[in-house]
Amino acid sequence: MRAIVTGQIGVDKKGYLRQVVDLAGQRGTNVGLYNVGQMMYAEAPDVRPGRILDLPLARLRSLRRAAMKDIITQSEGQTHAILNTHATFRWRHGLFAAFDFDQVQQFKPDVLICLMDNIEVVHARLHEDYTSDATLKDLMVWREEEIMATELLAQALGIPTQFYVLSRGREVDTVETCYRMVCKPEMRKVYPSFPMTHVEKLPDVRKVIDAFRAELADKFIAFDPGDVDEKLLLDAALEAVKNGEDFIEADAGTFRPGQKLQVPVREVLDIARDVDGQIYTRDFQMVRQSDMIVSLVPELPGGAPGLSSGVERELQHAFDHSRDVYVVYHPQKPPSPFITETATKVFKTTDEAMAYFEAQGFLVQGNLFGH
Repeated sequence: MRAIVTGQIGVDKKGYLRQVVDLAGQRGTNVGLYNVGQMMYAEAPDVRPGRILDLPLARLRSLRRAAMKDIITQSEGQTHAILNTHATFRWRHGLFAAFDFDQVQQFKPDVLICLMDNIEVVHARLHEDYTSDATLKDLMVWREEEIMATELLAQALGIPTQFYVLSRGREVDTVETCYRMVCKPEMRKVYPSFPMTHVEKLPDVRKVIDAFRAELADKFIAFDPGDVDEKLLLDAALEAVKNGEDFIEADAGTFRPGQKLQVPVREVLDIARDVDGQIYTRDFQMVRQSDMIVSLVPELPGGAPGLSSGVERELQHAFDHSRDVYVVYHPQKPPSPFITETATKVFKTTDEAMAYFEAQGFLVQGNLFGH
């Protein structure tokens, strides 16, 4: 599989993809990794680290074309190769393209992946590595542009169904997922659906949901909506306003595990509409890029079904786009027809669902963890 991986500055694609390539090597698969930015710097030894985007656009394009020419030559004939680039740049020159279509065609990609991360973490990385005054709002806009440009590129290349969005992950890097996408593409792709916001303060229910998510991530290529969730950031900011606070703390995630980031409340409030709009669009995209959706409806204290409006919409969206719809339903109260009428099959437990998936041949043998 030959993949192009895009994503805005601040996602640290280079470090992430290095982990993917190392993992593949440990499992006996050689994957070539080509970092366009790194090779552009090699072509321009006079440019200081972090300053290449300040160059005139003509020289920037010349350096990029020289780097891409070398990549096309070096990667020719490789079964597995990853091209690490950007689709767009939003910098002092304004918004501009980060690729030349003719050279992308020559690379002959099979799949395009737009990598993303939680926006407060992207912001922290960007300001550590570059001289930038970009706000959270700027980065939310850039993310949308990066995703759309990557999708349009896939369409122009004639592989519209081979466009994916993938998150680095809020707590654990999704290196395993990316490795499988590149080296084990025959594995089934699944969208885990589950309630999020209104179970945040129910630790016992959260444990059930986390176990469900882990099981799917172990057996499939899973596109988990919980890996990017700025709704948590927005909720914390709204609470801070009530308390008269100017900053909130946010987990630094995979950027600095176990540490906290100080995030301005004002900047978070500025992206409130972006957060909601991008969740809506991104989650539906992840449903469509999956072979099937598996939804968990946990039982809440008191016996009520833990069914959110978001989960219902995801189930309907999957059904409307001809995806297989599976539901793990825990409550004693029978499910509503809005679940049963769209579900391919309803299970009582995750174990029951996994046994069914294995019997149907959904768990491709020989793929899991390289065995």
